[in-house]
Amino acid sequence: MKYLNKTNIAAVFLSGSLMLTSCESVQNANNAQKGAAIGTASGAVLGGIIGNNAGHGGKGGIGAVLGGIVGGVAGIVIGNKMDKQAKEINQALPGAEVERVAEGIKITLNENTINFNFDSANLTPTAKNNLDKLVTVFRNNPDTNINVYGHTDGKGSEAYNLGLSDRRANSVINYLVAHGIQRGRMAAKGMGKSEPIASNDTDAGRAKNRRVEFAITANQKMIQEAHQGK
Repeated sequence: MKYLNKTNIAAVFLSGSLMLTSCESVQNANNAQKGAAIGTASGAVLGGIIGNNAGHGGKGGIGAVLGGIVGGVAGIVIGNKMDKQAKEINQALPGAEVERVAEGIKITLNENTINFNFDSANLTPTAKNNLDKLVTVFRNNPDTNINVYGHTDGKGSEAYNLGLSDRRANSVINYLVAHGIQRGRMAAKGMGKSEPIASNDTDAGRAKNRRVEFAITANQKMIQEAHQGK
């Protein structure tokens, strides 16, 4: 599994924000209070940085969802839970690209896991088999939201590909719902051909671009419990 630390890139911004906190209050605070102060002072700045570096920082993209920062002690609690879930996903589906981003998880299901045929939103047998493996992980971690993003290759008009990518995302959600995952946890969004990860000049590159991505985030119950130290 690829673990990239998206918070290191913002270290200088965090250091600057700490200067805004009085020396006396920090010295008198315990470790948990210090963490909460850091999270409050820098959460908005750090969220924007991480969002733009999560792969897709555009409006409504996966970076916008994963850029949300709870911060403080609660953020640490959520992060620990996401570490555990990311490991479960990697073990269940080693062919996927699993990346911890801030307090969430980004999953890229590529041509080896859930690729679509050209101009199709139908799940292949391989895609269904791999989604079955994710179902178990999602069932074991009910306090998370699941955002699903569909993508296309570069062939065809922008409008057509937006519709196709939306159908692909919804195909994934419909399959997960049919296998016991609550629809209320999930949201679908088509990104069209706007975010290629490979060249559209070759068949191999276009196959890579016909993909699905997930953004896994804490739901309100997990956030509330994290604030309570659970």
